[in-house]
Amino acid sequence: VQLQAYGGGLVQAGGSLRLSCVASGRTFSGYSVGWFRQGPGKEREFVVGIRWPGSHTTLPDSLKGRFTISRDMAKNTVYLQMNSLKPEDTAVYYCAAGYRLITSSTPFPERYNYWGQGTQVTVSS
Repeated sequence: VQLQAYGGGLVQAGGSLRLSCVASGRTFSGYSVGWFRQGPGKEREFVVGIRWPGSHTTLPDSLKGRFTISRDMAKNTVYLQMNSLKPEDTAVYYCAAGYRLITSSTPFPERYNYWGQGTQVTVSS
């Protein structure tokens, strides 16, 4: 599976962005998908994941109410909707796919098989 993340850009604080993760080579069928981010001088951190099968999602409490993940199987795309963006959300955002990861495994980057190249999100104050 090859993943491509795009949709990043420069946005003012309080704004919104929607990132897309497109799979090629095969579909997302069978794969749980996660979004991670890495800010300047920071370690990579888990943002949100969606489990396969089903659509159960998990994300840190600090992001609840602002970030949501969704999946469009017809378009072979997973989306990350980010609202009420803050300067501390500035980071490179990565999507990843892991075969049949259970919900409790989705926060752990080492559990994923495939990674996209990342897309830069910059939030200005």
